[in-house]
Amino acid sequence: MLWIKALHIIFVISWFAGLFYLPRLFVNHAMETNDAALARLALMEQKLYKFMLPLAVLALAFGLWLWLAYGITGAWLQLKLVLVSGLVAYHCYCGKIMRDFKTGRNTRSHVWYRWFNEIPVLVLFFVVILVVVKPF
Repeated sequence: MLWIKALHIIFVISWFAGLFYLPRLFVNHAMETNDAALARLALMEQKLYKFMLPLAVLALAFGLWLWLAYGITGAWLQLKLVLVSGLVAYHCYCGKIMRDFKTGRNTRSHVWYRWFNEIPVLVLFFVVILVVVKPF
């Protein structure tokens, strides 16, 4: 079971790397005016998003495996699952933003994306505390 836990942690870290970087690309995309740079940013976003999807699926799959194998319960886990569901929604919303940029339909400023970029940081902070400390 330790191998499953290690793989879960590895894929969570990898998925978070994408969740941290993709919105940062959106910040740059919202500030850019050069057509060649806009096309390059759109391609980078698309490639990163496609790479992130299997990482997310594997992180969730190994997490589910751990949950079923250990039969873990508790309010801390319920809150963690709510936060993870929020991350999945965040990931999907990043896909919508990416498509909006690609089709020239972005209406938000780089400042909005700077704040949007902080959401996974906050989620990570609370999830790590919930998993390690198990406060309730």
